[in-house]
Amino acid sequence: MKARSALVYTVLRLLAFLVPFGILMLFPIMQQYYWLAAIFAALIGLSLSMLFLRRPLDEMTAGMAERRARARSRATVSDEEAEDAAAGEVARAEASDDRTAD
Repeated sequence: MKARSALVYTVLRLLAFLVPFGILMLFPIMQQYYWLAAIFAALIGLSLSMLFLRRPLDEMTAGMAERRARARSRATVSDEEAEDAAAGEVARAEASDDRTAD
């Protein structure tokens, strides 16, 4: 994941909330009911982000998926490798038991 794509998406999402909230707070009724202005701003911000922020969201999620796939490919061990490693440990343990028994 590129840090730039996550930062851009985060800043745009914040702006999608803060700009409508600022505009709504200019109305006298919304100054008294600031919580209502926050709810409306959140709904407007959500709508704007769904409409206009699809590309930054896709870039960010693609980067996250790529990073997760790289981490899984490094951490994943095939069944054959695991069985070979287990068989090798058993063989070494038996060989060391045979040497100590003599």
